[in-house]
Amino acid sequence: MDPSRFFEYLAFRFGDFDPSRYTVTVVVGVFGGLVARAFMMRIDYRQFPGYPHGRVIQLALGLVAAFLGALAIPALVAREFTAVTFLALAAQQFREVRGVERETLARLDEIELVARGPHYVEGIARVIEARNYLTIGTALLVSGVTWFTHWIGGVAALGAAIVAMDKLMEGRTIGDIARLRIGCIRFQGPHLYVDDIHIMNLGLPENQEVWKGKGRGVIIEPLDAQARSVLASTGQRQAIAHDVSVLVGTRKDFSAAELTPLARRDPDSGRIGFAIVPENGDEKLLLKAVSRVPVLEAAQSSPFPGG
Repeated sequence: MDPSRFFEYLAFRFGDFDPSRYTVTVVVGVFGGLVARAFMMRIDYRQFPGYPHGRVIQLALGLVAAFLGALAIPALVAREFTAVTFLALAAQQFREVRGVERETLARLDEIELVARGPHYVEGIARVIEARNYLTIGTALLVSGVTWFTHWIGGVAALGAAIVAMDKLMEGRTIGDIARLRIGCIRFQGPHLYVDDIHIMNLGLPENQEVWKGKGRGVIIEPLDAQARSVLASTGQRQAIAHDVSVLVGTRKDFSAAELTPLARRDPDSGRIGFAIVPENGDEKLLLKAVSRVPVLEAAQSSPFPGG
């Protein structure tokens, strides 16, 4: 279809460009995009951003993204094609934001008691970039529906978009791909085991006593070959150690490396033995914390065709 005829149809169908209509469309679109970004700002497993200044930065970026998305439809109808090119510039800027977030998190990771690991850091940076694009898409949808119908239609479109995003943001967790049970912390000489899975070597008797008295172990059994592949990822196992230490606490300090939470793999069965000395020794809470750890995108693969 000839683009010029398409815009002639719009002019015939919807009349001349009306500044008040433009204002309503942009305002409703920006509002929709900003609400969507705020909805996506819910503090979740990543614990980031977890402080007011971090939220302000993300909401400010969301406002820019919402404004760009809201302008697209009115700009096309008004034949201001130059304005639409700003979407391409925005994509470049958000890629740079992803790089900044990656660098920031990598630096913070150096002083974490239990590091997230590079896979987790990359996943967080990718999510932040993607959510800015979702904000643009939501603002574009809301402003488009508002332009062609009414602001009430735009609000309805916003509600539908939020429901869709809520489903889209749902990812798999360790509880979805594995069976979890409490394992037995035991020593064989200086060697620490969770059931029959070797964790590490602890030579000092005082360290062994801490693990015997306060240590907890979890056995993670993959449900299928794909789950086994996910749990084989060192990045995924580091994510388990980090998230669980955040949720239930850890007695590790910088001077107590022997209390580091660790997840080790049995190469024969694919099971994971996870050992931690938590602040909260409730075993049910520990199992729940492990089950809530997200499956990282970088760890997901299909080891077999169609898997």
